[in-house]
Amino acid sequence: MTNATSSCGEICMMLRRSLLTFKPFRLFVLGIGVFSLFFLMTSLGGELSGKRLSPSPFVVQAEDPAGQESREGLKKISDMMEVILRKLDVLTGLGNRSDTSHKLQELSAALDRVQLIEPMMERIKSIAQTMTDTTVKVEKILQQRNVVSSKDVDAPSKQCETPKDPLFPDCSTKMDWMRARWTSDPCYAFYGVDGSDCSFLIYLSEVEWFCPLLPGRNVSAPPTAKPHPKQKAQFQFDVGPLLEQVGTRKESLNFMKRRIQMLAAQWASAARRFDDKLRNRWRDKKRILVHVGFLTEESGDVFSPKVLKGGPLGEMVQWADILATLHVLGHDLKISVSLKELQQFLGAPPGHGNCPVTGPLPFDLVYTDYHGLKQMKKHMSLTLKKHKCNIRVIDTFGTEPAYNHEEYATQHNYRTNWGYWNLNARQYMTMFPHTPDNSFMGFVVEEVNETERLTIQRNKVHNMAVVYGKDASMWKGKDKFLELLHHHMEIHGTVYYDSQRPPQVPAFVKNHGLLPQHELQQLLRKAKLFIGFGFPYEGPAPLEAIANGCIFLQPMFNPPHSSYNHDFFKGKPTSRKVTSQHPYAEQFIGRPHVITIDFGNWKTFNETIHEIMDLDVEPFVPHEYTCQGMLERVHAYIQNQDFCSPQKPLDSPSSWPGNPPSPFRLLPNSSTLSWALADSTPPSSWPPLSALRVLASALNQSCVRTCQRAGLVCEPAFYRYINIKEAFHSLNFQCEGEETERNHLLPAFLEKHKECYLQQEPLLFSCAGSSPEHLRLCPCRDYRRGQVALCKDCL
Repeated sequence: MTNATSSCGEICMMLRRSLLTFKPFRLFVLGIGVFSLFFLMTSLGGELSGKRLSPSPFVVQAEDPAGQESREGLKKISDMMEVILRKLDVLTGLGNRSDTSHKLQELSAALDRVQLIEPMMERIKSIAQTMTDTTVKVEKILQQRNVVSSKDVDAPSKQCETPKDPLFPDCSTKMDWMRARWTSDPCYAFYGVDGSDCSFLIYLSEVEWFCPLLPGRNVSAPPTAKPHPKQKAQFQFDVGPLLEQVGTRKESLNFMKRRIQMLAAQWASAARRFDDKLRNRWRDKKRILVHVGFLTEESGDVFSPKVLKGGPLGEMVQWADILATLHVLGHDLKISVSLKELQQFLGAPPGHGNCPVTGPLPFDLVYTDYHGLKQMKKHMSLTLKKHKCNIRVIDTFGTEPAYNHEEYATQHNYRTNWGYWNLNARQYMTMFPHTPDNSFMGFVVEEVNETERLTIQRNKVHNMAVVYGKDASMWKGKDKFLELLHHHMEIHGTVYYDSQRPPQVPAFVKNHGLLPQHELQQLLRKAKLFIGFGFPYEGPAPLEAIANGCIFLQPMFNPPHSSYNHDFFKGKPTSRKVTSQHPYAEQFIGRPHVITIDFGNWKTFNETIHEIMDLDVEPFVPHEYTCQGMLERVHAYIQNQDFCSPQKPLDSPSSWPGNPPSPFRLLPNSSTLSWALADSTPPSSWPPLSALRVLASALNQSCVRTCQRAGLVCEPAFYRYINIKEAFHSLNFQCEGEETERNHLLPAFLEKHKECYLQQEPLLFSCAGSSPEHLRLCPCRDYRRGQVALCKDCL
């Protein structure tokens, strides 16, 4: 193309010089030059039109304005050449020199118009080069990844008929879809689809699995991925490499980096203590992808713009601590906050995610959220089902099994905008240990050292209160509470505002605006009271206040808030009943650090304020919310939770002790069962079966509540061991009949009919849920003091 353009300029100049000094002999040379130029332009136009790319999903099908402009330019050049040739024909027949001179001037003007086309030639050259580069790239991709190489197949050269095989009932429907829509996603061309029926059938039989293999296709199974060589994880005491990896692309990421840096010394200290505790025990180093879906632009990323304006930060606090935990534990970490990064890390084909990922998953674990889960489904298509066991979903409020099982949720009116992913419920990881069906992930609360502890106690202002709520909307309707509190204490707030819109809070409140973390800590270290008015639910702030020596005062909810009676919880995949603003603080911390009262009783409220002013409390952080506590918990999950291996059945009843044989034994002077095979080799289980305690619930009581009343916690991992008729017999239930059904309350005894019901669907094993007709069998376990997620023998 470059030579063509320069030739045009050179020939035109030659023609002009020849015309100015016209001689009959040179006319022949002039004709040769003009013919060469015409031939060059005609060939160029033919080449461009001949090599036009066929329609492809990689090419936008709309008319290209640049291409239209180029074609018009070629037509103009061709027209100019025809004019020049006609002028030359006339010249060859002229004898009169004056007429010849006039004609030569006309020819020179025509050549000038040809030279005006030269800038357009540059444009044509650029377009042609781009088309060439695109063609090369597409061909290279198809050559590298085409699983249906033409040299391996004779079928594409023939007419392929859609097979009618009863083993593949969807083949015909899928073929119709491919004929109509194969250009809708570039991934089909990536896998060799070219618009022919043969290519459709090859794709649907070898990449997907909706059609049988074509006759003569000798396709062996894809090579099994070699197991990733095991490596020992080593504790990382420096968070510097993690900070570089997080980057600074968003304000939310900057917030997370600041938090990681703020806790760096505590992470390092906790890692050394935990390393000493493990005594150089082997820990598998895992390849882990962390995809923070709610921070992607495609999910809306409503959090990043609000970081500096009082928006909710609880999720980002948790994600920052998850990143720090995985890094400090020494795992190989990749971080994604965009769909482009997700697609790259997963090895997904280019396009819109309609094709499966054919290669092995390059990660042992993937931590994401509900937004990320949807994005993974989009980009992994049908492959997600194969790799779902590797996923861990960070889920603030929890997902109960009844909402998680798609078919069951749809049939029994548990379907919401979330849930229905058919995961093992323990793959959902919560901010607080409020839902034992899920795994408790948590976050970290900064601890104070001994010097800071003494300073806090010495500098406490006994009549100073800070209100929980950074958004002005959280203060609406609270005027009476604030006025009553103001009679006793000085009230401070940290409500965001800008110069155009002051916060709607009473004038007697000293509002500090949105404070950086270290300034907020200083405020809390002076205050005696941190008070919540019912919202937000279950955030990190109350624990941070308690860690700085405040007493947290919160309202109880009567009746409890839930998805049945409160708008905030509607649509969330849980029926959990929230009894206060912060149930964890109420249940696991309690007095004197946490006081929960009825805010509707003014007398009680007034008396409680007087009580708080006279109380002295020390800063307190539950062990499970310290850096070491989180390291212990996540380490135990990573090394022991396995949702990919098939569950082994229980040993044969003939190997069980007792008469009749049973794997259980009744504990002395109680109605609690334990595992009778603990001294022998129990089935592979984590938590270990030595922690198992089996109880029967009362009517209308969940297993969560049943275990709590016994000082235990419900452990869903144990359900498969008690879902046998021997569990009923060992608890002296007289079963007049035995049935197996799908119901999230099972296994249970239906007292009305004296029937024993076993669970048919393992995904529906649930600690949640109660019934006025069922006595539920509940698998409980003990737990470590300050670490409810782990049993006493779990580390």
